[in-house]
Amino acid sequence: MPGVLSDHDPCPCGRPDPRGRPLSFGACCGRWRETPAPDAECLMRSRYSAFVREDTATLLATWHPRTRPAALELEPGLRWLGLEVRDHRTTGADRAEVEFVARSRPITGAAHRLHERSRFLREDGRWYYLDGELS
Repeated sequence: MPGVLSDHDPCPCGRPDPRGRPLSFGACCGRWRETPAPDAECLMRSRYSAFVREDTATLLATWHPRTRPAALELEPGLRWLGLEVRDHRTTGADRAEVEFVARSRPITGAAHRLHERSRFLREDGRWYYLDGELS
């Protein structure tokens, strides 16, 4: 079944431990399924992992209500190939931006690079994806 990950599998976001080894999903993005992510970068990484896992419930729950779509349909068969976080910065007391490149490949066709500067907003102690600018 697509998208199924064990807590022991390597985390799709690719964050390494202090020794440079990939963190497990449970020790990385999997933690933020039940607990709010501590910062915008962790939320962005967990959203990437949710795309890999085809977890639309998590994607919608972490999207700010002001900009969240009513429903989300993912491209069938899309394979996520990797994530590169290029920048993470605070832009205000409860605002942040994360620049990243996510690579994917559809069932047919060439690989694709999504380069985005995402904006995040913290409300009531919880970070939300607000919107993003594609590069």
